[in-house]
Amino acid sequence: MDKVSVIMIGAGNRGYEAYGRIILKRPDIKVVAVAEPNDIRRERFAREHNIPKEFQFKSWEEVFEREKFADGVIITTMDRMHVAPAKSAIKKGYKVLLEKPIGVNMDEIKDLYREAKKYNASITVAHVLRYTPFFQKLRELLIKKAIGDLVGINLVENIGFFHFAHSFVRGNWRNSNTSAPSILAKSCHDLDILIFLVREKVKYLSSYGELVHFRKEKAPSGATERCLDCKLDCPYDAKKIYLGDYTGWPVSVISEDLSLEGRLKALREGPYGRCVYFSDNNVVDHQVVSLKFENSIYATFTMSAFTEKITRKINVYGTHGEIYGDLDENIIEVKYFGKGEERINLNLPFKDMVGHGGGDEGIIDEFVKALKGEVKDTLSNIEESIESHLMAFSAEEARLNNKIVDMDQVRKNFYEL
Repeated sequence: MDKVSVIMIGAGNRGYEAYGRIILKRPDIKVVAVAEPNDIRRERFAREHNIPKEFQFKSWEEVFEREKFADGVIITTMDRMHVAPAKSAIKKGYKVLLEKPIGVNMDEIKDLYREAKKYNASITVAHVLRYTPFFQKLRELLIKKAIGDLVGINLVENIGFFHFAHSFVRGNWRNSNTSAPSILAKSCHDLDILIFLVREKVKYLSSYGELVHFRKEKAPSGATERCLDCKLDCPYDAKKIYLGDYTGWPVSVISEDLSLEGRLKALREGPYGRCVYFSDNNVVDHQVVSLKFENSIYATFTMSAFTEKITRKINVYGTHGEIYGDLDENIIEVKYFGKGEERINLNLPFKDMVGHGGGDEGIIDEFVKALKGEVKDTLSNIEESIESHLMAFSAEEARLNNKIVDMDQVRKNFYEL
């Protein structure tokens, strides 16, 4: 079996725990180099993937000082560090798997798009939902008009109360000044999946949302700035989330030392021990986006921190039936008007396919095919993926300025090179 080779840029949660571990299970792909500034993460990744010392880099810049020595590059750096290494990679002739979002503003995404066109580059954006059996089945049902003509979709992203607190109140995506608005950082692939299902462009977009709860004025009486000093019974208590027996994600993110002592130190000194009401977060915790597509198709997307489970739920409305689905449960229910109903249980191809309902595994499979030349344009190539980013930026503009955005004008402005 031909084995393709990749370089991992970033050995944090996505690089190490998601893609890195999937690659270890596959016989047809190998990581031959890693770039990661954190010594512990870099050495841990290199050890698991048997990467020699001369191919362990502290910075992504060092990688591209060398002549091309692998087939592809996987970029899982922080959001504001996506575009620069991607540009360097395509100039060297690498095919790229780029973690979402592509970039954090329109200008840098346009810059990368121009470079991709110039070099005829292959960039696969990690819109992993497209690769899930769940959303692929939904798309199949809509293409064959199982419920007649599509009229509308309601998609809800249940972020999960502890996930939001971890990532968007205490964590790396808590502040739009250092990361990106949560509608982009968390939900650009939800907007993307609506395009994937509807198969039309959006004409008009509006949005409402705000930082409802995680603010200083919402702090209960007696709350302290650090959870370790607090005696209140709170669902967001860092002690409950990080100090149990479980040390997988999200606990694995707070410290390289996952012993009890190491985790206590992280909560005492780092951002994950802060009270959710006294952090420096500013991204919204509840947002609704309303979309009018071509052909009188309408959709709404709701992103909410205030859910028990982490999942995505969807209602699809057609002229001859309706569909309900739950991604976490991998269940789709189809109700045919006047003709009964059907329940589809989507068993994942492999029992250990767990990342985003099998989407993480699916995108690695697609990237391997791209590296082998078996597919020219991947399902989430940069051309396909830009549209959802334009929608996310427009949703933020609509939310902040209480306006309806004409998406044709947004596209015109973006593509005027």
